[in-house]
Amino acid sequence: MNIGIFYSSLGTVALIIALGFLLGKKHWVSEQTNKQLVDILLLVAMPCALFTAFPSEFDSATLQSFLMGITGGLLVFTVLIILSKLIFNKTLFKRNQSFEGQFAFIFNNASFLGFPLVMTVFGQQALIPYSGFIIVFNIALFSYGIYLFERKFSRKLVKQALLNPNIIAVLLGTLFFLLSWRLPNTVDSAISYVCGIMTPLSLVCIGFMLSRANFKKLVAKPALFAMASIQLIIGPLVTFLILWIFQFPADVRNILVLIQALPTATSLGLFAKKYGGDHVEASEIVALSTILSVITLPIIVGLLIS
Repeated sequence: MNIGIFYSSLGTVALIIALGFLLGKKHWVSEQTNKQLVDILLLVAMPCALFTAFPSEFDSATLQSFLMGITGGLLVFTVLIILSKLIFNKTLFKRNQSFEGQFAFIFNNASFLGFPLVMTVFGQQALIPYSGFIIVFNIALFSYGIYLFERKFSRKLVKQALLNPNIIAVLLGTLFFLLSWRLPNTVDSAISYVCGIMTPLSLVCIGFMLSRANFKKLVAKPALFAMASIQLIIGPLVTFLILWIFQFPADVRNILVLIQALPTATSLGLFAKKYGGDHVEASEIVALSTILSVITLPIIVGLLIS
């Protein structure tokens, strides 16, 4: 990967996030508006983008890249779940912090920040392994991620995970790709226009979320610094080692390492609020992880991504 292109892309991403931060500070965007924008992104724009990521004609190389993304995701999440239990145990962290730390370590901002960054840095072709990875990510997020707060599995969790619009979009995209089906030009054009809002709007939403953080309070919470640092450093290192040991192609390895080097998923705060966790502290972890990633992300890229 061309490091110059990466830093240029990162600068572009940072500017759009800064715009979202400014809109939040000026109160030009409200909490309710941001929530509605997030719903549009997750339920409409991202599914459209994932569906159109596949070529219109079948070829074996694309299928192999997609399956590599799925396989890599399965390997990485299995190891991260095991490590999270060992690192964020109840001896070192309070009960809520233990579960929040596990969530933060396993799940990062693969959707909001991962999509635009992967697309910007690696190009359209990188969305194929990314689409495979995001299937595993969403199933794990809406099953094991919820389990970390509710402490129980249910059929409802499994159903919710499988019916996630992003998973359905990837499966439909795969079907169209395998059968070389094409949508009517009018429908295809409409979906392409919707895809165009994914990258800028997701970054604006991240900036808005950062604008709500109380940075002064974060300085006095060393446990949160520890959580964020472990996630940002150990996660990508483990991902690199796993994919290197199993001899994954360099392009797939680079994409997944970049994703794992991203800050904690913004859904941590949403899940904590919905399922009975400490949503204030969870949101602080997300904010702190995002801030620290400004330092750690370029270092990880320089060391692990070729």
